[in-house]
Amino acid sequence: MSSSVLYKLWIKNKYALLFLSPWFVGVLIFGLIPMVVSLYLSFTTYNMFEAPTWTGLDNYAEILTNDTRFLQSLKVTILYVFIGVPLQLAMAFLLALVLNRGLWGLSLFRAMFYVPSLLGPSVAIAILWRQIFGSEGLFNHVTGIFGIAPKSWVADPTTSLYTLIVLLIWQFGSPMIIFLAGLKQVPQDLYESASMDGAGAVSKFFHITFPMLTPILLFNLIMQVINAFQAFTSAFIVGGGEGGAMDSTLFYTLYLYIRAFNQFEMGYASALAWLLLIIIAFFTYMLFVSSKKWVHYES
Repeated sequence: MSSSVLYKLWIKNKYALLFLSPWFVGVLIFGLIPMVVSLYLSFTTYNMFEAPTWTGLDNYAEILTNDTRFLQSLKVTILYVFIGVPLQLAMAFLLALVLNRGLWGLSLFRAMFYVPSLLGPSVAIAILWRQIFGSEGLFNHVTGIFGIAPKSWVADPTTSLYTLIVLLIWQFGSPMIIFLAGLKQVPQDLYESASMDGAGAVSKFFHITFPMLTPILLFNLIMQVINAFQAFTSAFIVGGGEGGAMDSTLFYTLYLYIRAFNQFEMGYASALAWLLLIIIAFFTYMLFVSSKKWVHYES
């Protein structure tokens, strides 16, 4: 592109570019530059107190071949994502269907169901969750009615991860609102035509409602998978910052934090961060590939 063309574009769009310049500066300073630095550090040994030492692929080789805690953190995180996200979306979808029926006080219920998404993930909610499922928490009072012996559900390695999964499911408000907006866009004449052909409620759901909402489902699925892979606060608080008993709540991001800020291995932590990016990109790509078989568009 010649300089004259660039000059004309600048004259034509100078005010727009001027107002956009704070965003460009922010992306450059807080996004692109840190990413480039992190990528460089992932090939070094760096403890923040000495100059980085280039080690090539040593960090990646150590992670993939000798780091058992990495494998544990990956296992815990994948379980969290593959169990929690489908249940969260199922809850969100179910409540969106209920709220779409034109109930009295719809706006009030919609706001109430959205509150958990506004509150979490946060330190306060994580502390509250630890108290609820603790040895003297509310959950033990409820299970005690059925004769179940009290225990600390967040300290037991067989149940601690599932308490965090319940917390993830509880924060269903954001995908619920998106599902509800999608339901409002389904053409009513499709339901009327189906009724004239004798279709029942179940048939309408599987042949009209669900196919029309599959693009919304794909969007929610991708967003929630990405968010779940990056979960940190709840695991940090519930697990005491170390991954809990037998590393049962050692999320990937928590392990990355431990290597970076507890052990000051910034180069190693940077390599973990870039591997996380690759993992998230892989699962996102697989969702897009599989969507060709189950996502239906109006066209």
